[in-house]
Amino acid sequence: MATTTDPAPEAVTGLGDASVPRTREPSRFPYRTISMGTIGSVLLLLGALGAGGILIRDPVIGTGPLSWVRYGHGQILANVILYTGFALVVWAWVRLGRYMLAGRVGTRPILIAAACWMGPLLVAPPLFTRDVFSYLGQGAQLLHGLNPYAHGPAELEILPNIVQNVHPVWQTTPAPYGPLFLLVAKGVVALTGDNVIAGVIVMRLVLLLGLGAMVWALPKLVRRLGGKLPITMWLAVASPMTVIHLIGGPHNDVLMLGFLTLGVLAVLERKHAVGIALVTIGMLIKPTAAVALPFLVWVWANHLPGENRVRNFLRAGALSVGIFAVVFVLGTWVSLGSFNLGWVTGLQAPTLVTNWLNFPTGIGQAVHTLVNLVITVPESPFVTVARLLAWGALAVFLARQWWKSRFGGNEAVFRMAMALLATAILAPPTLPWYLTWGFVVASAFPWRRRHLAVVVGVAVFLVMAYYPTGEQALYDWWFVVISIAIGVYAAASLLRPDPLGLIGAWRRQRPPAPVEEGGQIPAA
Repeated sequence: MATTTDPAPEAVTGLGDASVPRTREPSRFPYRTISMGTIGSVLLLLGALGAGGILIRDPVIGTGPLSWVRYGHGQILANVILYTGFALVVWAWVRLGRYMLAGRVGTRPILIAAACWMGPLLVAPPLFTRDVFSYLGQGAQLLHGLNPYAHGPAELEILPNIVQNVHPVWQTTPAPYGPLFLLVAKGVVALTGDNVIAGVIVMRLVLLLGLGAMVWALPKLVRRLGGKLPITMWLAVASPMTVIHLIGGPHNDVLMLGFLTLGVLAVLERKHAVGIALVTIGMLIKPTAAVALPFLVWVWANHLPGENRVRNFLRAGALSVGIFAVVFVLGTWVSLGSFNLGWVTGLQAPTLVTNWLNFPTGIGQAVHTLVNLVITVPESPFVTVARLLAWGALAVFLARQWWKSRFGGNEAVFRMAMALLATAILAPPTLPWYLTWGFVVASAFPWRRRHLAVVVGVAVFLVMAYYPTGEQALYDWWFVVISIAIGVYAAASLLRPDPLGLIGAWRRQRPPAPVEEGGQIPAA
């Protein structure tokens, strides 16, 4: 008789192409796996109250009887609870992936799982980041007539609760986000005022619109790009990168990705003007979306009739530039009340972040470490030179990918995804959630199992690359080694349950069942 609960993990096998499961078992709704991840999400919520991005002055816990969870042994316990929750979410995601690859679950259970895992995090303190406080601070500046592109939130005196929770690095730093997102942040602060907890929750609810757009667009992109919808949803929606970073964070990247996926879909469906406008709106939220626009011009050009490719390209390019200019100017004017390009110079602010997760920064730091063994020299020249070289390499890579996209179609979209990934890795800074820029689009293409396993390992490591408080953990080398080991184990677990044989060894070591007199094993 078929059960309605999870299949046994040991039964999920097969290492071939992920798009063609070796055997297809009867569908079973993964109640236990979804419940496991939901319990993990609740633990993340509880642990974040003491170990997450907590407020300087918290009106909920404050100095009350529960304030002990934020100090000493109480905070250690909160971290244990939080990382236990993280482990359960990852475990549930990997189990769900195995069932998906075995053909035992489809898209619906994956989306239900993602919703259940995100639900508790909607009201949690920020996880693994404090960026949302900067969003609120910059929105408050715009609300009260101050220019977020000229000064940081520290100049704001009217909303002290918001300002004091902005990370010290960003207190005096101009906003690096597009004007349309600042308009969104302004609306959130207008609604919630100086109530930071309400501001974080409402910001998450607004950013869910981007997730909704992704969920709507991705099925149609999958049909055009040749992927498998369950795999796409498992990668782009149920992943810890989305659940914990983009929603639990939260990060405005998810709103940009919503417009990006809608725009790419519109261009592929020959709604070219609409697609260019949508991606431009995405750029007005987070400027990275601009990387996609030149690739979409090729798609448009190849949809035009006639065999004169140069003329078609010039026509598509001219129309794209015109649409971009109109949307860009109107979006900036509506958001800021004037055509203010100060946000372009604000893009330099994130380069203050230096860590080896950004590949050229890591090389510069490594060279400096070696040179410093011989002579004491400052680090900054090494990092600066490495970053300049990386900018050159990125320019060459983007140009090459763009030229290879000249025949349009799926090839152009794939190379666009690679360009977004390269931008996240080579352009300073590289923050863990930046890799979702390319992964979300790439998720709609066909995937092999071993590549999915690599994504699992990378995703787990990228979540752990920052402490729950939002401070980077990349120079805590023992923690980094442990994080890499956990990521490798999670990756291996996607391909086969219990890759180290720990559960099997435990079962073999259990004492045999007692035998009654007469040699009969007692009934269960």
